[in-house]
Amino acid sequence: MSFSSFGFSQVISQSLEENSYTQATAVQTEVIPLVLKGNDIMAKAQTGSGKTASFVLPIVQKLLLTTPKKKPKPRVLVLTPTRELTLQVANTFEIFSKHFPKKLQVVSVVGGQSIGDQLLDIQKGCDVIVATTGRLIDIIGKKQINLDTLEYFVLDEADKMLDLGFADELNVILDLLPSKRENLLFSATYPKKMLEIAKVISSSFVNVEIQESKENLNNITQRIIEVNKENRSALLQKLIRDNEFEKVLVFMATKRATDNLSRKFRKYGFKADSFHGDLIQEDRNYTLDEFKRNDLQVLFSTDIAARGLHVDDITCVVNYDLPRSAFDYTHRIGRTARAGKSGTAITFIDHEDQAHFKLIEKRCELDVNKEQIEGFELKGEPVKRTKGPAPVKGKRKSKKDKLREQNK
Repeated sequence: MSFSSFGFSQVISQSLEENSYTQATAVQTEVIPLVLKGNDIMAKAQTGSGKTASFVLPIVQKLLLTTPKKKPKPRVLVLTPTRELTLQVANTFEIFSKHFPKKLQVVSVVGGQSIGDQLLDIQKGCDVIVATTGRLIDIIGKKQINLDTLEYFVLDEADKMLDLGFADELNVILDLLPSKRENLLFSATYPKKMLEIAKVISSSFVNVEIQESKENLNNITQRIIEVNKENRSALLQKLIRDNEFEKVLVFMATKRATDNLSRKFRKYGFKADSFHGDLIQEDRNYTLDEFKRNDLQVLFSTDIAARGLHVDDITCVVNYDLPRSAFDYTHRIGRTARAGKSGTAITFIDHEDQAHFKLIEKRCELDVNKEQIEGFELKGEPVKRTKGPAPVKGKRKSKKDKLREQNK
């Protein structure tokens, strides 16, 4: 469906044209008309499906038509699980409201930046607050924010937020919101905990479920390479050079490993850096901008980059370490082959990874042959795991015993 069919105002249409938005994605086609009509939405859509624009566009359209003449007060609150996604959503609001007669005031509320500056921006007046829950709770604790004027509440990447343990913080925030508001909830999966939270948020959600498209994965050449752990670094260097990959995103299990390997790759002549949650926000922004501008060829990252990061033209995604969650495999490799382009996803596995990778294969319905690269063949034998003696019960109760007592 063409964006022109939604009846957006001329100033929004101008921004759409400037940013090459012509045809709406499936989630945008379903969600935009419902939001324009004022419905509460619970939408399930995979990463990279365009859901950010599906709620930002109709909200800015409605804000444009009802812009207050006085000092702006918070009318929109968007909660996200990560700083990066917060900043990107805020930027999307700014992009689509660029040509408004009166500038839309958008404030990003995230950790790693001055809370004083964020408080000042809110007190000066704002229309839209995009926040991570932890920093928003900090500001609420200072009694420097009033959400009584809120009209739109958006929960983005809801399943990821609950995975990260934000349920209690979310309940605190919900208690401060006016009962009359439009609620928009977006998620890639529907875990039980999220469905329970949804009932608290609204009893009248319109459910939108976009079937996970295989088309994007079909544009990805998936390679499963068996290699001993100690040889992964040398093999990765060879693959990048042999295939002339221009922009490579490498997922690793720990923050320390990303720092160590990026340092090693720089030593060997690659433009490389690390990206993880321990970096201060200024450094994270700078590194991400470098990667977007192609000033970096290889970015080593924890799963902080698996969802919500929009970086164009990533030619190769590498699972240096397997993701803990089977479904994060799809989210990771979905960072390449975006917007109809093609890409490559490489996954390294050794003897220890075989059982976990079988689970990923099953849950993600993978059908990819394993391969080995000459000179980097997988050596040795799988370690046979033997069961140790049964634990001797002591005075302390096991978790299992505690659960049994609770269920009596």
